[in-house]
Amino acid sequence: MRTLIACIVTFALTFRAFGAEDRIVIERPMDDLGFLKPIPVAISGFSGEVDSVLKNDLLFMGVINVPVDQAKYLVNGSNSDRVEGGVTDKVTKHPVMPRKGYTGGNLRSQTHALADDIAQALTQLPGIAQRKITFKVHTGPGAKEIYIADYDGHNPRAVTQDGVNVSAPCWAGRLSLFYSSYKFGNAVIFSHVLQSGQRKAIARYGGSNISPAVSPDGSKVAMILSKSGSPDLYVSDIEGGNLRQLTSTAEAESSPCWSPDGRMICYTSRERGGRPSLFKISANGGRPEVIPTPGAPIPSEPDWSPNGKWIAFTSLIGTFRIFITPSDGGRVYEVAEGEDPSWAPNSRALIYCKGPDGGKHLSLLDVPTKQFKDVPRVLESNSQPAWAR
Repeated sequence: MRTLIACIVTFALTFRAFGAEDRIVIERPMDDLGFLKPIPVAISGFSGEVDSVLKNDLLFMGVINVPVDQAKYLVNGSNSDRVEGGVTDKVTKHPVMPRKGYTGGNLRSQTHALADDIAQALTQLPGIAQRKITFKVHTGPGAKEIYIADYDGHNPRAVTQDGVNVSAPCWAGRLSLFYSSYKFGNAVIFSHVLQSGQRKAIARYGGSNISPAVSPDGSKVAMILSKSGSPDLYVSDIEGGNLRQLTSTAEAESSPCWSPDGRMICYTSRERGGRPSLFKISANGGRPEVIPTPGAPIPSEPDWSPNGKWIAFTSLIGTFRIFITPSDGGRVYEVAEGEDPSWAPNSRALIYCKGPDGGKHLSLLDVPTKQFKDVPRVLESNSQPAWAR
């Protein structure tokens, strides 16, 4: 019954044409896990880099290029001096997205903007092509730096140039980052404003200060501190004040992430008896709950999808593999070989890393179809990606 209901989910977009109101109904069939099945379109009129970038962008947003006879919608445009494009229904010829021109930046950035508009018109999910990622780059022996780039790895830019170990970069909105750095000797958590370069140490206690995770509303930051001995989960306001300890165990907590409503925090620890598990706890404190992941032992590095439905995580089963599980756990689905998963804003794509130590690279994954594309590597090794949302 769930599959039947999912397969008939539709939404309607209303347009006015020639003074009359025409209703265009776009079918949005879902797969058994509730992901949108790829919407088939035929893309024409574009050339060179614009054509390849557009098709790649759409792939990770649930829109796939197919021959005309298999398409439901037609994407037509041009890229002579600027990128232009629109979408029409193949059968009715009605515009689903009227043709639009894009200016500013270069052709690549204009193509990302077009892709986001197309995907949003057809899927009603947030576009991801104009969002940035942050990640860690190994620049030499003992030296790592924080970088940002376009979601597909292009236009990489170093954020730090300290020549020390750094880890776990995350976004605070789209203009600032948080990360842990050994700039002062021990691991300290910094906030970093991208435009000005202004940095502030927001957690500099004795021991390690690691794994910052900023709440969806930008008001709080979860972190792992070992100032009391064992690494425990703490929460503070965004400036580091009003620190509150949420766990107090002999086990080492790690890798916190927030539910999209900001009420819960998921993290990794061990159950009584020493079994590694995922847990969740109220951001206000309380009793932790185990998130069961049967068949995926040693779970780590969780990330909660923006729509609240899924938690992606890494599990070690011979090699590092990425799984997803419903936010309450209970069943797991393997989606890729790799580690460090981070959900895109559309709760469909993941960015993650794979490869041997010292030579890791990032890769993009369309979760429901399991199609992936490797991202250009910066210098020696790239890891710990995080998507701006």
